[in-house]
Amino acid sequence: MNTVLPLVEPAARSLELPDSAREGLATTPFGLYVHVPFCATRCGYCDFNTYTSDELGPGANRAEYAGTAIAELQRAARVLGPDLPTVSTVFVGGGTPTLLPAADLAAVLAETRRLFPVADDVEVTTEANPETVDRGYLTQLLEAGFTRVSLGMQSAAEHVLAVLDRRHTPGRAVEAAHEARAAGFEHVNLDLIYGTPGESDADWAASLDAVLASPVDHVSAYALIVEEGTRLARRIARGELPMPDDDVLADRYEQADATLRGAGFDWYEVSNWATSDSARCRHNELYWANANWWGIGPGAHSHIGGLRWWNVKHPAAYADRLAAGQSPHQDAELLDDADRALEAVMLGLRLREGLPLAHLSEAGRRRADDAVARGLLDPAAHAAGRAVLTDGGRLLADALVRELTD
Repeated sequence: MNTVLPLVEPAARSLELPDSAREGLATTPFGLYVHVPFCATRCGYCDFNTYTSDELGPGANRAEYAGTAIAELQRAARVLGPDLPTVSTVFVGGGTPTLLPAADLAAVLAETRRLFPVADDVEVTTEANPETVDRGYLTQLLEAGFTRVSLGMQSAAEHVLAVLDRRHTPGRAVEAAHEARAAGFEHVNLDLIYGTPGESDADWAASLDAVLASPVDHVSAYALIVEEGTRLARRIARGELPMPDDDVLADRYEQADATLRGAGFDWYEVSNWATSDSARCRHNELYWANANWWGIGPGAHSHIGGLRWWNVKHPAAYADRLAAGQSPHQDAELLDDADRALEAVMLGLRLREGLPLAHLSEAGRRRADDAVARGLLDPAAHAAGRAVLTDGGRLLADALVRELTD
């Protein structure tokens, strides 16, 4: 079972890594995640830890945020030292990171380079809402060392964007992708959401066509999840909108996969396609491999050698902790070997390469045999000792993970 650790000391609120978490620190892939919690408006489907300006009080404004994030970055270097891991990926997410000036994002990256050894081929990604960037802004990011841009497109249909409370116009994401390429970015991603109430087959086809008409080498496509407490969930509960239909979601996924694969994109994780191995998102692969990362920012989660912790959620509380010289973490837990093995299965099965059958329990291997018979796991890979999803298995990946790990 997970062990909840008493890592919050009333006098100092410090966070220390146990010896077990330090094992392999220098050799395990390591990444940094930087959470920027600001949004211009709140999208109706989103339950991320984000805030609009009128939801925040003193001490949590955008102008001060880069300095606050840098303060946690400095704390991370102190806790991880003296044998600091090499940073192989940096991912700036949100929220809308590109609501901050490009110079602020550049400052965080520059401090990362000052504090940590950084791989020569480091991948540095920022998420961006299409309406918050232009070629000049993107050029500044490229010059600062960013290597990858992930743009939130969601849909090419105006009425679908309206249901999602997205602000950009339907063609803006594709324009921004062209601007990123013109600025010099080799790696550009577009994010899509399918299954929004009111989305038709033709709407989804048009969204896929728009993606393929843009200069991207990576596409992420996610089924709409109705999260409790969101505006979308309340609208559905009132009967204003229908709940997404599972059969429609499956059809949309199959349509996306066929369209993208026909255009030279291969899936490498259930919801992600890339034109080549170099186009994959290495930061996300680090998560799926259950490697090490430190999450900077309010509500950010971290994982080092089986120790997992998460920060206080509100930006003002986060800033106050760091200003007082305290750790911003809220709580932590130490995973045992069984927990880590379970997570390896849950994450690994979603990957194109799958995972060794030896990682499953005896009961899990029996269920894997049954999954092969049902057409959900590839028989040739199974015979070679691996659990690899078939095309049909990807549609039921979450349910199959539960079967194999129960």
